[in-house]
Amino acid sequence: VQLQASGGGLVQAGGSLSLSCAASGRTFSYYRMGWFRQAPGKEREFVASITWSGDNTYYADSVKGRFTISRDSAKNTVDLQMNSLKPEDTAVYYCAARSSRVPATAVSNYYYWGQGTQVTVSS
Repeated sequence: VQLQASGGGLVQAGGSLSLSCAASGRTFSYYRMGWFRQAPGKEREFVASITWSGDNTYYADSVKGRFTISRDSAKNTVDLQMNSLKPEDTAVYYCAARSSRVPATAVSNYYYWGQGTQVTVSS
């Protein structure tokens, strides 16, 4: 399984960014895909997840209403649209996958990980 994250960058508070995670290497029909983030000096934390079919999503309270996770079946990607960004959203963002459709928020529940992409929100 290979996960390739892209799309990070620098944005001012209140702005938007979109991240994309390209998945390859196997059939993901029964997988759940997630986005996590890790700020300097902090533990990696759950952001959002979605079933590969796209019929179920789950969000951390801190991003609910601002971030939207989605699947692009044509591109085989999982995307994270981030709006109304705040300085506290600054972190390295990682995409991940687990071989279950059941929602999960713990890092240990996700077996496959992509490399991170930096998101920096300036005040």
